[in-house]
Amino acid sequence: MQNAILPRIVTGVSDPFQFSSWIAPGSTGGFGWAIGGLLTVAFALLAHRIKGVTISGAIAGAICCLVLYAGGGLSAFVALITVFALAWITTRLGYRRKQALGTAERRDGRKGSQVLANLGVATTCSALSLLSHTRPLFLLAMAAALSEAAADTTSSEVGQAFGKTARLVTTWSPVTPGTDGAVSLAGTMAGAIAAGLVTFVCILGGLLPRRWLPICVLSALLGMFLDSFLGAWLERRRSINNDLVNFLGTLMAALAAFWLASIA
Repeated sequence: MQNAILPRIVTGVSDPFQFSSWIAPGSTGGFGWAIGGLLTVAFALLAHRIKGVTISGAIAGAICCLVLYAGGGLSAFVALITVFALAWITTRLGYRRKQALGTAERRDGRKGSQVLANLGVATTCSALSLLSHTRPLFLLAMAAALSEAAADTTSSEVGQAFGKTARLVTTWSPVTPGTDGAVSLAGTMAGAIAAGLVTFVCILGGLLPRRWLPICVLSALLGMFLDSFLGAWLERRRSINNDLVNFLGTLMAALAAFWLASIA
C-alpha cells in the first residue's frame, strides 16, 4: 500500500489535477472516502469555530461538503472553500453600517436553511453527476450554482457595505442599500468578480474545460440578477422568503449552464 501511495503523492506535487482525481472517492477504495470524511469534519468544525455558521449550518454544510467531494473530488472541495471564504469575509465588511441598516447577518453565522438554500442545488448536481451519462454537464451545473452562490452573497454584502446608490431592479428607483431587490454598481462588480473567481478555481482544478468559463460565469450572473428580480418582485411582498430566493437563483444558474453547454 505504501509503495503504491508514495509515487502518486510525489506525482501529485507536479500534477495537482491528477492528485485530486486520485484521492477522489472510488479512485483508491476507502482512502478517498477517508480523505473526504476528514476534510468534511475539518471544514464543518472550522466554519462553526469562526462563526461562519451555526450548529445547524455546520451539519448542513458537512452533508453538502461530503456530497460535493464525492462528485467533484478535491477540486469541488476547494471551490466550496472559496465560496465560504468569500461569504465569511464580505459578511464582515462594513458590519456597523449593516447593523445601522438592519441588514447585518447574525454574529453566530448562517443557519442550516441558509446553507442548504445556497448549496442545495450544487450538491444535487454533484450527486447527479455520479449517476448520469452526462457527468461533465452536471459538474458544470454544479460549478455554476457555486459561482452564483458566491456572486449573490458577495454582491449583496459589498453593496450594503460600500454601495453609494442602490436602485430597485424592477423600477430603477433609488432605495436604501440592503433593500430586497436592490442593486448597486459596487455590489454588481463584486458579484461578477466572485463568480469569475469560483469558476476559475473549478477550471484550475480540472472540473471544467476552459471553453466553459464564459458559460459558467454568464449563468452565475443570470442567477444573481434573477435573485435580485425575485427579491424586488416577490420577497418585498413577503410572498417568498430569502432562502427560497437564493435557492431559485442557484437553480437558474445551474439550468442555464446545463442548457447553454448542451447547445454550444
